[in-house]
Formats: sequence, C-alpha cells, structure tokens
Amino acid sequence: MKYKVDFINSSYRRYYKAHRAEILKAIDGCFSLGNFVLRKDVLEFEGKLANFVGTKYAVGVNSGTDALKLSYKALGCGPGDEVITVGHTFISSIEEIVHLGGKPILIDVCEDGLMDVSQIEKNITKRTVGIVPVHLSGKVCDMDEIMRIAKKYKLWVVEDACQALGAYWGDKKAGSIGNTGCFSFISPKTLGGAGDGGGIVTDSRKLYEKLRLMRNHWNITQGALHGVQPKAPEIMDWGYNTRLDNIQAAILNVKFKYYPAMLKRRREIGMMYNKGLKDLPCILPTQQPKQIYQEYIIKVDDMWGFKKFMDKMGVELLIRDTIPNHKLKGLGMSHFKLPITEKIAVQSVRLPTYPELTNKEVEYVINSIRKYYNAA
Repeated sequence: MKYKVDFINSSYRRYYKAHRAEILKAIDGCFSLGNFVLRKDVLEFEGKLANFVGTKYAVGVNSGTDALKLSYKALGCGPGDEVITVGHTFISSIEEIVHLGGKPILIDVCEDGLMDVSQIEKNITKRTVGIVPVHLSGKVCDMDEIMRIAKKYKLWVVEDACQALGAYWGDKKAGSIGNTGCFSFISPKTLGGAGDGGGIVTDSRKLYEKLRLMRNHWNITQGALHGVQPKAPEIMDWGYNTRLDNIQAAILNVKFKYYPAMLKRRREIGMMYNKGLKDLPCILPTQQPKQIYQEYIIKVDDMWGFKKFMDKMGVELLIRDTIPNHKLKGLGMSHFKLPITEKIAVQSVRLPTYPELTNKEVEYVINSIRKYYNAA
C-alpha cells in the first residue's frame, strides 16, 4: 500500500485535531479576559520552562533568534568582541553576534554535527568574550570541556539549545549549564506553538532582571497595566520589543502537558529508523543516550537523487542549508576553513520524525528507503 507521508504539516493538523478543544479554550480565555501582552499565561509558561529545564528563571521572548540576541547583549557582547561558535548552525546563532558589532569566529564540527571542542582554545584571542555551543538535532555539545575552557579564560557561554529542549548532558538538561540557555518555540520545534516564540533560561538573578527589562523597551510604562511591572530601573538603557505573545504562551501551556509523551514518541520513531536502516549504505545519526529526537538526519551520497526517488514514493524529505553559512556570498566569512561542515551540507537529509506519525507510516518510510538501496 502506498502512503503519502509529509515532512511536518500533518503534525500540526493532527495535533490540533486531537487537542482542538483545549487549544480553543486557551485562546478564548485570552480574548474573554483581554489578556494579550505579558499576562498570566506568559508567567505560567516561564515557570513551566524554568522548572522543566532545571533553572531558577526563564524569560519568554519573541523567538529563538531574539533569545540569542538578548543573551549576547545582556552578557556584554559589543563592537570588536569575538565570539566562538560553529558554522554548522541556523544563521541566527551567527548573525546576532554581527548585529551587536561583534565578530563571529567559526570553528568546525565533528561528524555528529556538534562543535569540535578541540578547536576552541586555539581560536581564543585577547578579544574573545564568549562561546556559543549549538546543540543540534536533539544532541548536546561537550559541555564539560566547554565550561572548563570558559572558566579558564573567563568567557561567558550561551547555549543555543533551540533544538534540544529536554536533552541532557550528564545529569543536567541542555540550556541549564551555561550563563543562559536559548530556546525556540517556532512551529516545527519539538515544543512548537502557532508561529514564533522563544525563551531564555538562567540561574542568574541579575541576568534575569536585565533580560526582562530588555525584552520590553527597558519597561518604560509598557508593563503598567499588564500585571508584570518590575521595579522601575534607576538607570535606563536601550531595550527591545521582543515579548512572548500571551496567546502563544497560552497555546504552549497546553502543549507542555503532552511534551514528555511527545518526546517519548519521537524516541520510538528514532529507534524504528535505527533498526530499519542499520544495514544500509547510508550513514545514520550518531546517538547520545539522553538526547531528544528533534530531527532524524541521514547522510547519503546522492542527496538529490535520493530525494527524487522518495518524492515518487510519496515521502517528503527536508534538504536545507546545502551552502554552508560561511560560504554564503556577501557575509564575509569565506576565509574560515570548515571541511566537515562543508561535507555535511551536501550529504544531510532529514526524515519525518513528528510524534503524530503512525507506525505504518514510519515503516513505509523505512521500506521506501530500502527500495532505493534495493534492499527491501
């Protein structure tokens, strides 16, 4: 039997169908009470996020990109500062350094797509102020070594954990180890809302209070009627408009109840792929014992030929970032030498992994891949 398996859209539709009454009740509550900006739903979500990650504080913001921007800014990143991160990441990890006048110093990744920590120290200069490890596809960078280096050189660490909400490094969750941890709640993420959304977690009271001011115009009168009015700052600074929308928070509060079960189902799907594809010539993703399955990425030799075949089978794949960030014309980063990053860019194919997939659909994806390799 031939199925049609899309990459992500069915996840949105199936989740909404299953939880429609709760979602509409949450939205109706916002409209009925006039709760639109920084109301109780945001406070509730921030509490849930901090509790889940294991930090003292959380701040809801407009996106994962803004979470990075505010974190960099709050930690003092400015003109001429160098920040070490990777080229194998979504562009926002890099661009927000540039927007603050800083200089991104890109290092390569290992074959698992995570920061090659052996390259950090050799790239530290007197201008280096921070490190931004990027936890990709649900796996976590070597935070023990990163924090050791950061302590040695007195650098701050911002964890880009946008793809790792719920993943662990040792006994700590991603985002809870550095100075701040940044998350995205855009729709395709494991905890995705109905559009954009983001969050920052931290154990620092000082950073928490500063981030709350920064996300809301340094809070000049903006919170006066919203029930979340911090003490007026004695010294002003320039802020931003990057609040987490209250309706998005209400929707995310509903989804958070089901998040552990959703992570469990994603892991089950990942295990099915591991078992069903293990004897094929494609390269399966490296596994970590306490990772989450934000994505399931395989590496193939003929990326576009593989996709063309799977399109015929009715299976939608995702191929993106085929030109690495440092090779994009106009960004001035072509001097970085990142061979593994460049290799991964022309091999990586993402398979459907959303928790609403049925076992039959997952099996169909596996069988279709096996047919491609004549191994069915």
